[in-house]
Amino acid sequence: MSGAKRPGTTQLRVGRLLKAHGLKGALKLELYTDDPAKRFVPGATFSLQVPTSSPWHGKTLELTELRWYNGHPVAFFVGVDDRTVAESLVKAILWIDADVAADDEPDAWYDHQLVGLRALRDGVEVGRVMRVDHLPAQDLLVIKAGDREVLVPFVSAIVPAVDVEAGTVTLTPPAGLFEDLADETPEPPRRAE
Repeated sequence: MSGAKRPGTTQLRVGRLLKAHGLKGALKLELYTDDPAKRFVPGATFSLQVPTSSPWHGKTLELTELRWYNGHPVAFFVGVDDRTVAESLVKAILWIDADVAADDEPDAWYDHQLVGLRALRDGVEVGRVMRVDHLPAQDLLVIKAGDREVLVPFVSAIVPAVDVEAGTVTLTPPAGLFEDLADETPEPPRRAE
């Protein structure tokens, strides 16, 4: 990957190769996109995030087919024709050039747009977004608050506003998410002796 991208595009992480599947070069895929039918079409070309020591460093992969086996996506790529080659790609992260102007979802952000934003609660900065964790149930914003990381569910009830241009996310977290709650267990009443 040369690092150069076309004007009007951004790099978008869309998947990770988990393990070889079968003997013909197929790879099980972990999806990081809500729209695999749009991103994983025959002919789609992916930049690879791999260690510099990998033989795949600086190369791209072209998808020939995406199939589903028992609910899991399995990808086939040009030039990946056997299990040995497929195993050399395990753990690679797939990136594409995405057309920023074509995305019309008003409440959708790319991870790179969120990382580094200041997290505000009641107008006061409580930390910065370090990364976004994509879990099956929901996404989590990982906020660096002092010397710890706080996991904040990325749902509108807790993160009501994201302002990329201002560099902020507004949080309305439940009590105890950012501060240690005082022990509110009342002491038992003392008996008069």
